[in-house]
Amino acid sequence: MTAIDKYLAPNSAALSLRQKRMEILSSNIANAATPNFKARDIDFEGAYQQALSGVDKLTTTNSIHMTATTGGQNPETLYRTPQSLSLDGNTVELHVEQLKFAENATRYEASLQFLNDRIRGLRTALRGE
Repeated sequence: MTAIDKYLAPNSAALSLRQKRMEILSSNIANAATPNFKARDIDFEGAYQQALSGVDKLTTTNSIHMTATTGGQNPETLYRTPQSLSLDGNTVELHVEQLKFAENATRYEASLQFLNDRIRGLRTALRGE
């Protein structure tokens, strides 16, 4: 893993996990009226720590080997426990999902801005400004 990869890893991992969580939450919202649908989510903090735990441990023995990347491409999907049960077996609580979606969208934008700032800093350093 190059120095630039290590420099950008925390922000790219967060962005990737936020995008994956956005997909899961939007699926929950879309299936709010589907009987027996079980609301899902990921443990963002746990997945983020797991994604970053291997940043310094990844090594290759030959220059032609592919390097593993972090980013939490497949975080463990968990089922959400609802506050109140519905008669049709659906565990989606629309107000909860909308709140979590909005929070995640805001954090996604922040992660994207942090990554852009890091890239801008690298460009400035390369130009010698």
